Order: sequence, then C-alpha cells, then structure tokens
Amino acid sequence: MKLQPDKSNAPVINAYDRAWIEVNGIRYGQSLSVTSLPEILPAAWGASNFETLDQSHFKPWAEMGVELVLFGSGQKLRFAKPHWLQDLISQGIGVETMDTAAACRTYNILASEGRKVVALLLIES
Repeated sequence: MKLQPDKSNAPVINAYDRAWIEVNGIRYGQSLSVTSLPEILPAAWGASNFETLDQSHFKPWAEMGVELVLFGSGQKLRFAKPHWLQDLISQGIGVETMDTAAACRTYNILASEGRKVVALLLIES
C-alpha cells in the first residue's frame, strides 16, 4: 500500500535565516508566501512586521484552495488576532502559528506529502 507520493512538484524551502528565506535556490529578503499549489509561485507577502499585520494579509488565502495556512510569526512565537483569520476559519481552512523557522520546516514536510498548504512567513526588517 502506497502512503505517500513519490515526488512533489511543490516549491521547497532550501534554507532560511532571520533576514532571508531561500526557495528553490532563490533567496528572498522580505516576508514571503510559499504554497504547494502548482499555479501559485512564491511571492512577497507584503507584511514588514507583526505590528502592521491585519485581516487583509490573510484574507486572499481563503479563496485560493489551500487546506492549511502556516503562519510564521517571525523570530518569536506570536499569535494572529482572531479577527485576522475569520475569513480562513469561515472557509474551514486550518491555521497553525509558529515561529518562521518552524513554519519553513513544517511547510516542507506537508508539501512533500502532497498537502495543499501555504506558509505565510514573516521576515521583519
């Protein structure tokens, strides 16, 4: 019985540091969204620090077809305010919060399993 796909075509987070994240060999120096959905490329997330986050940073993912959102909250664990996530929750999309390093590692595992996941990774400048 086969339990996992042979290979995922999802982007892979190769490395990370407090100031950058490398996806498929390309280094990004700003907050980033990375998803296992094949039609959506890694892109700047538009959040420069935790204090400026709001519902608009999470809402677009409610309609993208993901089943889980990993919120990487930067160097330390900070939880998103519930009203930021209401669009995701109303669509039945799971949300997990962890620091950005843990979110990078978790994304790779879930994407390799073929899960429809997005990592919203905060890099604070």
